[in-house]
Amino acid sequence: MRDVPRGGLGWAALLFVLDQLTKWAVTGPLGISYSGAVREITGFFALRFVPNHGVSLGFLTANGHFSRWALVALTGAIAVGVAVWMFRERNRADQAALGLVLGGALGNIVDRVRLGYVTDFADLHFGDWRPFLVFNLADAAITIGVLVLLVRALLMRDKRPDAPKDSPVEKVNA
Repeated sequence: MRDVPRGGLGWAALLFVLDQLTKWAVTGPLGISYSGAVREITGFFALRFVPNHGVSLGFLTANGHFSRWALVALTGAIAVGVAVWMFRERNRADQAALGLVLGGALGNIVDRVRLGYVTDFADLHFGDWRPFLVFNLADAAITIGVLVLLVRALLMRDKRPDAPKDSPVEKVNA
């Protein structure tokens, strides 16, 4: 039996809890809980309530009861796939990145089940220019996790320890 990816599970749990805490803090004690509510923090960052009924960039918007639950099922299936991958992955850095993706996905799934939408609130802007849509901690964790996986896959190929020094496998992975 393979080792349990404790680091990846730890990252997933930490991100899930922090995501839910930040969403609670913004919509509860800070009172930014209705469309149009904004609190400027700096000249380039504001807390802005945005109920997100879709996924990234407004794709797959869930406008009704059926589409909401279909989106929950789809994102749940993706989260299960990420968890399975994490348990099969031996590289700890990849496990941690998958933990970020899993924790973020679970945070957004809980919102969608509980509220019918995902609570987005982080508004990074430079004047009127907004390089990102309004997002939340879960979205940031998913993005960072995916970027780490891509960078590692494209630039940091691990050599197989069981391959002989001059084998074709060694040359392909070099």
